[in-house]
Amino acid sequence: MTKGIETRPAELKLKNGESFPGFIPSWQLKPIMGEVVFTTGMTGYPESLTDPSYTGQILTFTYPLIGNYGIPLSDKWESKKIHARGVVISQTPNNWSHYEGVHSLIEWLQTQGVGCLLGADTRALTKQLRSHGSMPGVITTETTCDFPLEDPNGKHLVSQAATPEVREYNTGDKTIIAIDCGMKENILRELAKLPYTIKRVPFNYDFTKDSYDGIFISNGPGDPSQCPEVIPRIQKAMESNKPIFGICLGAQLMAIAAGASTYKLPFGHRGHNQPCMDLKNSKCYITSQNHGYAVDERTLPDDWEVTFRNLNDQSVEGIAHKSKPFFSVQFHPEATPGPTDTVWLFQSFHQMVEGKQHA
Repeated sequence: MTKGIETRPAELKLKNGESFPGFIPSWQLKPIMGEVVFTTGMTGYPESLTDPSYTGQILTFTYPLIGNYGIPLSDKWESKKIHARGVVISQTPNNWSHYEGVHSLIEWLQTQGVGCLLGADTRALTKQLRSHGSMPGVITTETTCDFPLEDPNGKHLVSQAATPEVREYNTGDKTIIAIDCGMKENILRELAKLPYTIKRVPFNYDFTKDSYDGIFISNGPGDPSQCPEVIPRIQKAMESNKPIFGICLGAQLMAIAAGASTYKLPFGHRGHNQPCMDLKNSKCYITSQNHGYAVDERTLPDDWEVTFRNLNDQSVEGIAHKSKPFFSVQFHPEATPGPTDTVWLFQSFHQMVEGKQHA
């Protein structure tokens, strides 16, 4: 049990019948249901929890001590709120310390209305998920679970995570349409470094009637097949041959628009240490990732190619059109949290918009 926090016993119950005991804060009164996933990141818990890609999920931190540097002000977050439904932690300290910290992790979770399980054996839980795959679960004080544990990926999670309004950033001679499917703020920060007007639009906005010079497709939560609104618009945008850049869910949506299909990974890629190889030069990058689905390379059309590959499981981490300026990556070049080894991809997009480079 975590000292200094008033708690009571509870369990995380998985759909396969396995359960993991721990404690919940006294203010946590309702069961918390979601897809149970894990991340291997040692730091970056404020950014991870505010990443909209975690919508619908109970996030397990494999690193045993989480919360030691508190929570910074919201301008350091990746969105305006916590998107994960719940959190599973082994230990959290009584005293956190950081010059930018304003809350403890537990205080922050309480103000955000997001529950947690403390004192859990996160190593055993992670081994279970690695062996049997990510699955629905519930954090509860009840000894029996007599309600169905539904997979949130069957729902339109993007509609819960994406911005509902159109906003513009910067002023430039050219315009980039940034399709928000649950966009991290650091993606917007990197796009805003380019000398363009950035027009951020909701996933269901018809941007094909607008004037633009390039398209960006953001990250987001869940199964890409549950976000059908954007796919025909990407297909129409491809007819113009203007540059298109996708990240994470954006990579999957681009692949589907090109005629390929996606599949669910057994336990996904979530963390800051995923090794990926650039197949053009055999250079390896350490990448930040957060996704549960991948592109099936066997279904890629002949005029598309795989550009990056995950060196842990050989899954597709990037695709590009062989002759047109369309490309995407499954990992997060904007990082936050994680390494910035691949931030140069934003400059590659810049060069394409300027007509100086293909994918």
